[in-house]
Amino acid sequence: MARPIHQLTARQVSTLKAPGRHSDGGGLYLRVTPKGARSWIFMTAANGARSEIGLGAASAVSLASARRLAAEMREAVALGRDPRTVLTSQASAIKTVPTFGSFANDYIASVEAGWRNSVHRQQWRNSLRDHAARLQDKLVDDITTDDVITLLQPIWLVKPETAKRVRGRIEKILDAAKARGLRPRDSSNPAAWRGHLQLLLPAQSKLTRGHHAALPWTETPAFMQALRQRPALSARCLELTILTAARSGEALGATWGEIDLEKQQWTVPADRMKAGVQHVVPLSNSAIQLLTRLKSDNAPRADQPVFAIAGARRSNMAMAMLLRRMGHGDVTVHGFRSTFRDWAGDATDFPRELVEQALAHTISNKVERAYRRGTAVDRRRALMDAWANYLLDSEAGGDGGRG
Repeated sequence: MARPIHQLTARQVSTLKAPGRHSDGGGLYLRVTPKGARSWIFMTAANGARSEIGLGAASAVSLASARRLAAEMREAVALGRDPRTVLTSQASAIKTVPTFGSFANDYIASVEAGWRNSVHRQQWRNSLRDHAARLQDKLVDDITTDDVITLLQPIWLVKPETAKRVRGRIEKILDAAKARGLRPRDSSNPAAWRGHLQLLLPAQSKLTRGHHAALPWTETPAFMQALRQRPALSARCLELTILTAARSGEALGATWGEIDLEKQQWTVPADRMKAGVQHVVPLSNSAIQLLTRLKSDNAPRADQPVFAIAGARRSNMAMAMLLRRMGHGDVTVHGFRSTFRDWAGDATDFPRELVEQALAHTISNKVERAYRRGTAVDRRRALMDAWANYLLDSEAGGDGGRG
């Protein structure tokens, strides 16, 4: 009976501590020294004598590469050749197996000329940077299903659209690596969905986006185009809410005294903010145009709500009902803040702390708190301008903006 091969896992290769030889089968062993150094060896017998051939350090030669070498050596032995000749012919191939991060950069550079929208290019890079960091330094032929599941699980439930895109991009990159001979041609793709991850991850169709269902950011420009065709005051309130990434209560309670059209900013007092801290919102040109049209209809008092009918403030239900009439009853007003955050993270280079500040989230880290000083408002203005430009570019969905 033939002895089994491929007995080791990639995790064992990196974590085994017991000194000695650990068999992968077929003459391939992982040797661990008393000091923890790991290397590959191939053992064979000729004329009754056993010989040991070193294949290189485990840090330089991946498990998949070591297995390929061992298979070549077994074939050489069967044909009566010296298995050491395999090392000469395979040495250059071993050294050129790239890391996932390196190969991903090369792959994107080789295909991005065919992408029409520049935001698509930025989205690829940013999503892999933010959500596939665990893979960046792993050799491209060492990526396993466990690796992919480990990085997808934290976002699979809370960022389903982002998670699906990340999975699909990893799958394409690994398929390209196989096409270039950098992964075994008979291996399965650990990021494949049908019949693979489909069986290991929950069905997203049954999930909600946290407590506030959100519209995918790629669909928001078309939504804004439809929203702007609506004449209702609730439509203008929702439009400003989305343009400023504000909470619905902040927009509904806005008074004309809080709006400075000349400085192009909206100052929400501390007593109307969730964190109890005054929040200055830089207003994009689109937001200023909206507010100017509303103000031109009358001469409002400073304490008069911006979105008032007969002096009475509108309720949050008005925007919720508007969403239902527009065929988006599954989306919440608050969810557009998640839409904004996903767009900023996936399609722009703006720093995370700047995005969090734009959302008026409490910043506990000292370095991030320092971001409130100096030119933070001006930098947030650039962020909100990029958001407005993206939302209102109906042809291509905008360029995503740059930090």
